[in-house]
Amino acid sequence: MSDNESSSVPKELEEPPSKWDPSGPEWQDWKWQMANRLTSFEELKRLNIKGLKEEDFKFPLSITPYYATLLQNKDINYPLCKTMIPSAEELVKSPGEEDDPLCEDDMSPVPGLVHRYPDRVLLLTTNTCASYCRYCTRSRTVGTHCASTNIDLVVEYISSHPLIRDVILSGGDPLTLQTKTMVSLLTKIKSIPHIDVLRIGTKAPVVMPQRIDSDLIEALKAFHPLYINIHFTHPDELTPETIEACRKLAKAGMILGSQTVLLKGVNDDSETIKKLVLGLVKIGVVPRYLYQCDPITGSKHFRTPVEKGIEIINALQGFISGFAVPKFVIDAPKGGGKIPVGQTHITFMDDKSIKLRNYLGKIYEYPTE
Repeated sequence: MSDNESSSVPKELEEPPSKWDPSGPEWQDWKWQMANRLTSFEELKRLNIKGLKEEDFKFPLSITPYYATLLQNKDINYPLCKTMIPSAEELVKSPGEEDDPLCEDDMSPVPGLVHRYPDRVLLLTTNTCASYCRYCTRSRTVGTHCASTNIDLVVEYISSHPLIRDVILSGGDPLTLQTKTMVSLLTKIKSIPHIDVLRIGTKAPVVMPQRIDSDLIEALKAFHPLYINIHFTHPDELTPETIEACRKLAKAGMILGSQTVLLKGVNDDSETIKKLVLGLVKIGVVPRYLYQCDPITGSKHFRTPVEKGIEIINALQGFISGFAVPKFVIDAPKGGGKIPVGQTHITFMDDKSIKLRNYLGKIYEYPTE
């Protein structure tokens, strides 16, 4: 499969964002959204973002017209602007940073497949995303034209490893593929006898909710139960359009979860994360992970101290429903996998009792005899 399967619609960005018509029929066409992504400084200038600097544009840019309207007339330090607009700080490589910090390339037995855990694999379906997040773990490949994934080799590899029971479709973003391509992929994977779980990792409902159309919904119903993990960053992404897209998926039987990357100056405070997770559970999306930002090259300006993530989770614990509290994890460099991080609530333990601290700081004793 190749990136040009995402959309064959020619790019025709003739009107400035101020004249886009969100009520028009073309606005609701996800292929139009893909074809008319903002990819240059000149196009971005039309959004009238305060503090925009041309010298910061040293990296590929992609923002859908829909998501661009969320940035229009904002300041460059507005959280959603920071996550999508290139910065000169991305040019600075700090100690410990790597283009592939999770060693995915080293754990790829066949092109397009990452096998890190015994029972699951990550299938990189495409190098295309609808919009480019500035902190992306796979920024080394997203937007490039690397060798296409050979699905026959992937199926052969998975079939020959019966311990694998869970396949996660990621990328890029799988939902930038044509629906028929998605169906073909899912069908081939599901046909492997020992595969019990199919998952899709995507940000499409957030940056391009138009992708969640009736054709896609009907196609995905055939693969129930299908787990869809959606990448949310900030509560301002919970627009009526995105909420409706999530509700369509949930109504069709999709099992929805979220994952959020902790980012300095974007969402690194408990009130922002609390507003986000409460908004998510309200629409049927279970918050799964809060990630420490991966140490990709040029990411230092995004990374918070690990203590900040612990502080945020502790501020949520006990004050909101337990299932709404995401697990704070570090995806360990060198391929160590996701490792939960947090302060222990055990203050004392011996062979007679354990003393525990609750969310209000009170100590309780539990007998162990």
